[in-house]
This record gives sequence, C-alpha cells and structure tokens, in this order.
Amino acid sequence: MTTAPWQDTALAAAARVDDLLSRMTLEEKTAQLYGVWVGAATDGDGVAPLQREMAAGHDWDELITLGLGQLTRSFGTAPVDPDLAARALARAQRRIAAAGRFGIPAVAHEECLAGFTAWGATAYPVPLAWGATFDPALVEELGLRIGEDLRSAGVHQGLAPVLDVVRDPRWGRVEETIGEDPYLVGTVGSAYVRGLESAGVVATLKHFAGYASSAGARNLAPVRAGVREFADVTLPPFEMALREGGARSVMAAYNETDGVPAAADPRLLTGLLRTEWGFTGTVVADYFGIGFLQTLHRVAGSPGEAARAALEAGVDVELPTLKCYGKPLVAAVREGLVPQALVDRAARRVLLQKCELGLLDADWQPEPKGPVDLDSTANRALARRLAEESVILLDNPDGLLPLAPDTRLAVVGPRAADALAMLGCYSFPSHVLPHHPEVPMGIDISSVLESLRTELPGAKVTFAEGCGVSDVDRSGFEEAAARAAEADVCVAVLGDRAGLFGRGTSGEGCDAADLRLPGVQADLLDALVGTGVPVVLLLLTGRPYALGRWAGRLGAVVQAFFPGAEGGPAVAGVLSGRVNPAGRLPVSVPRSPGGQPWTYLQPPLGLAGEVSSLDPTPLYAFGHGRSYTTFAWEDFSGTEREIGRETEIGTDGSYDLSLTVRNTGDRTGAEVVQLYLHDPVASVTRPDTRLIGYHRLELAPGASRRVTFRFHTDLSAFTDRTGTRVVEPGALELRLAASSTDVRHTARLTLTGPVRAVGPDRRLRCETRQDG
Repeated sequence: MTTAPWQDTALAAAARVDDLLSRMTLEEKTAQLYGVWVGAATDGDGVAPLQREMAAGHDWDELITLGLGQLTRSFGTAPVDPDLAARALARAQRRIAAAGRFGIPAVAHEECLAGFTAWGATAYPVPLAWGATFDPALVEELGLRIGEDLRSAGVHQGLAPVLDVVRDPRWGRVEETIGEDPYLVGTVGSAYVRGLESAGVVATLKHFAGYASSAGARNLAPVRAGVREFADVTLPPFEMALREGGARSVMAAYNETDGVPAAADPRLLTGLLRTEWGFTGTVVADYFGIGFLQTLHRVAGSPGEAARAALEAGVDVELPTLKCYGKPLVAAVREGLVPQALVDRAARRVLLQKCELGLLDADWQPEPKGPVDLDSTANRALARRLAEESVILLDNPDGLLPLAPDTRLAVVGPRAADALAMLGCYSFPSHVLPHHPEVPMGIDISSVLESLRTELPGAKVTFAEGCGVSDVDRSGFEEAAARAAEADVCVAVLGDRAGLFGRGTSGEGCDAADLRLPGVQADLLDALVGTGVPVVLLLLTGRPYALGRWAGRLGAVVQAFFPGAEGGPAVAGVLSGRVNPAGRLPVSVPRSPGGQPWTYLQPPLGLAGEVSSLDPTPLYAFGHGRSYTTFAWEDFSGTEREIGRETEIGTDGSYDLSLTVRNTGDRTGAEVVQLYLHDPVASVTRPDTRLIGYHRLELAPGASRRVTFRFHTDLSAFTDRTGTRVVEPGALELRLAASSTDVRHTARLTLTGPVRAVGPDRRLRCETRQDG
C-alpha cells in the first residue's frame, strides 16, 4: 500500500498537515472544527439548560463522510461497561476513518476533573481537596494515573484541570477549583497537567478566563473584574500551566468581561494567549459556548455570525456538537462573510494536534491493547493517599481527637450514611447516574458510618440521620439528640450534596445565596451541641461554610472537601488517629455567612476596620490546618547572617531564607511551611499578604529537615497603572508562616534600582530545597 504524504511519519508534522489541507474541501476542513455528541439527551430532566436547543440530532452516516473533529464523551454520557465502551469507541473510530476520504479519526475527549468520568472508574477527591494537600508531586501522580486510564480506553483529550481562582465561595463550582490563591492554583494545577500530558493525553485548561469572578457568584454571570485583578489573580495559573505544565489545549470560558464574551475576544484568545504567551495548541469552546454568542450574549445575530466571531477570536473547535461551525460556517464562507483563511488557520491547528497524537499515521490503531480496568488496586491506593493528605483538622482545642477505640459514639447527620457524600459533581455517580436510578454505582464506596464501624470495631456506634441535606424537616432532631445524649462523643456529619443545575447544594449551577449550612443542618448542630455531649463536626462539602456560630462550642472540627471513593476510610482514619491530619485550607473559612465576596487576598481597605460594622476576618485562615503532633521552627536565617535588619537587593536580585523544622511530638506528621509576601507601599494597592511559595515535608518523631526558599524579585511583580507588569523598588517583607495569619519569621528587604518591567519569561515560582 502506498503511504500518502500526510501519513508519512518521516516528514515533519507541518509538511504533513500542509499537504493534507491542500487536498481538503471547505466542508472537509470545517468538519475538523466540531465535535459530535452521540447519545446526548434533548429532553427529560437530565439535560442541561439550553441543551435541548443546542444538541439537535444529526445524520451520523452522512456527517462522517466529511470527517469529524471530535467525539464527545463516549464514556461519560451513559453507564456502559468500560471494556465494552472502549471497543465500541474503537469501532466508531474505524467507521469515521473509513467514511472520509483521508482516513482521519476523531479526537475523543472526556471529562476528568476528579478522575475519568466513566461508569466503573475510580472517583478521586475533587480539586479543592488537591489544593488542601499542598502536595503538587502527589497531584502530578494523580494526573498521570488518570491519563493512563484515559489512553487505555482510547481517549485523547481530557477536559481538565479547572484553573479558576475562587473569588466568591458562594459560586457552585468552588469544588472544581484548587483554591482562592493563584500561586497554589498554578503550582498544583500545573502538576496535574504535567501528569496528564506525560500519559499522552491533551490537557485542557478551564475556564479561560475569569469565569469564577462572576457577579453575585452566579454561574455564567457577567464578570466585573478590573484589569489588575484579571492580570494578577485570574491569569497567572493559566500562564504557569502552559509554561510549566505543557498543556496543549485551552477552553474558552462562558463569561463576558466588561461586555466582551471570552469566546469572542481576540485580545484574550489570540493577542495574549498566542502572541504574548506563545501558545500553539488548540482552543476549544466550552459546551455550546459558540451558540451562546447568539442566544445568551447577543453579540451575534445568527449561528453563522457566532461562528465568525469565535473563529476571529481564536476558537478552533466547537464543542460538544455542531451548531455553528457546520453548515452555517460553510455558508458564511461561501457568501464572503467569513474569510476562508480563518477556517484554514483553525483546521491547521486541529490537524497538527491530531498529527502529534498519531491520528494521521498510516498504522494508526484504535483498538485497546488489553482489558480496560478503570478502578484498579493502584488507583484505589492513590485515591486513599490523596484523600488522607487532604483532610484538614481545623480545631481540636481540648484534644478530643483521636477518638478512644472503645468509645460510645453517636454518628449523626444527613451525610453520615450516604456514600455519595464523598463525591463531587463531576464524578460519574453524581453527574450521570441520577438519570439512571436502576443502574448500580459501579464502584465500591464506604460511607462515614460504615468506615467508622470498621475503623473502631471496639466502639459502640449508633446512628441517626437528624435531617436531610437541604430540606426543612426537623422531625428527626429529637432522635438525633437522644442518640447523642447516650454517647461519649457525637460525630456530626454535615455538608453538601453534589449535583447539577440546582439539583444539589454544590456543583455546576448550584450557587448559594449565602454561606449558611444547607437546609436546617445548622439547627441540627445546635441541638446536638445543646445535649452537652462533646461534638466533633465533620464537614463533607464542596465549599467552605460559615462556622462562627459554633466558635468555642465544638470539641473538634474536621473539614474534607468531597474526598472521593476512599474518603470514608480516610476521614475515619483521621478521627481514630491512624491518620495524622496534614491538610491545609485552600480557601478561608468565614466566621459569618454574609459579606461575600471575600478571600484572603485583600488590600488594607478589604480588611476589618472601623469604617464598617462588617468584619470579614475569617474564622480559619487560608493555609490553616492542625496536626496530632507538634513542630518547632528553628534556626531561621537568610542570605545575610543577621536577621532583623533590612537587607538591600536589586530589583533583579534574589534572596535565600532557611529554617529547620523539627517534629517535637510522638507521631509522624507533615508540616507545610508557607512563604508570604507583604508589600508595604506600592504604586497601586496590593494584597496585604499573598502566597509566593510553600514546602510540604513529612517528619518522624524527633526528626528534622532544613528548608530553603529562594525568593526572586520577579515574584513581587504586579500590574501597574499603565497595565505593565513591574518590579518596583522599595521595602518588602518575606513571611515564613503556618498560615496566612500565623507568621513565624519575617525577613525585611529593600529593593534598590530602577522599576523593572517583566514579561512572560519571568520567574513564576519560588525554588525550594530540603536538606537533612
């Protein structure tokens, strides 16, 4: 058989794609620019808002004669055995390749926010839990494992990670984010990208950009972020994930910022992303996002106009199905309304990526290499480790935890006996199975109640639900209080139910009016505290909730952000003491339920003061977390021998800080040393403190390690009044801290020299070294 030039692996990818494009018709080129969602529902309760209008059916056999850009969620649409689904996907790919003139298969994409969103796949902790670990190496391992599962099933592209920075915790998709700090989001998110990409899967950065800054914390609402907030808070995680993670795809966000929808913004998707940052991969639309330019944003009068606006901006692929980039785009080109050069530009990017993935090779093979197992023993071990590292001990004032092995224990609350309490919105059981109630979950998940009974076999454990997650029925309070009164300790298991578009208390489209616990859970907790029995509050949530109402009244407080399929044993292990908690807060925990939006990244006017009766000071600060052991921070030193006086360095200089951390307790534990920057005077207002580095280290009892941070002045850069990112001369403070408010050591610097402009090649992270 003769190999066509575009199939010849001896040629450069650019030459192969140029040859292929020269042979393709306009219709064949546009076919590479859209996906098809086979089996997407267009009626019933299972569809997303506006999906009925956007997911009209297509003649599959006719459609694929032109080729096809992407296949949407072959695994994530309905419950199908993964091994059978992989073989069905391979057959579909062979049909697509055989139907077109050039034998090109589609890119298959799936959601992989907290694991492969497929029936029977391991459900891992949500990204907010990744942030709580402060452990990028572990998250990179997670990305690699998920990527290997995707590839084993024939999937090429994963729609993750979410790099939105939390700006208002009432937003429903907080569980999908990594936290409220751009440095934490960038470092942890980049690690996940490296893992996914190292498995050969295209990572897709979401949602570019500004989506989490929506007005009123409403999903898909306009964004009111200013230029500096956008540049210094919203964009850095994406920049880091592209430069350090190697992500090959970016998803254009739904939102509009200052009147311009992201999917129609050439300054964002071409000027910044490609010209300034040098991105060469593909930009894909969020689901139905191009059609929304007409129906929701009303910046286009027809599907063809929407296609033109998106193509001009730089959106290469319409997902999840064709509405605008199909016949409307072809007609617009024929009529001279859209330059064919825009189609060629997008098709070239798509085909170059297909070439990278081996999808243009003559020997391309879609069949899985062996049986597909998406819930392996190794997966479970990693899920357990990630869950255990993510659990946060917020408070334990009198040492109530760990629990005694023979205690009388009342386990109370609507999240105690429900295995789904462990899972976020984008896990398959929460995302898809509610529409298939006859289908089993597909994976084994233990509830908190089951896990505690296994963890503490000598304990007497009783249970009462008390109330539902979000209803107002208080009829179960009496029984719950009675069970608590009979016990030595009560564990109140409260929190969220993940769902979609109002069907949960956390998740996409499940935005909150305030940060009160859902339903009547707060009143249930009052009733339990009122019994006089010590209460351990265990929260299984997708966002932080206000806990000031119970400050000083609880025996202990434990926070887990949807910890995944192994979450039950993980939290039970923390309660029993088998696991020494080491999680740290990736988001602040508020004292009162009102006063949003607020995160710790506040300038002085955003902090508590006499000018307002509202005190936004959190109950538990960003970075906070306790342990069952104790640590001493010793022998602090900097580049200069003397600490306590100001040290001068140039505006292009660096400075080393070191300290020794010693485990002074009797348990092995992990400490997270955090480095914050305080800029006393700047040309624009700055956050009072912000994270610029961290290092997580595990220590046996009596063991010590020395940790060194190398601060470079690039890390002090910010966007000035002209829109230029600069390093300014003047005073700075570097704060080594256990949280954003628990400062242990401070180094005072003075930057000397001229104002220095920095660009995309600036240093993005603080180097750390561990010795000893």
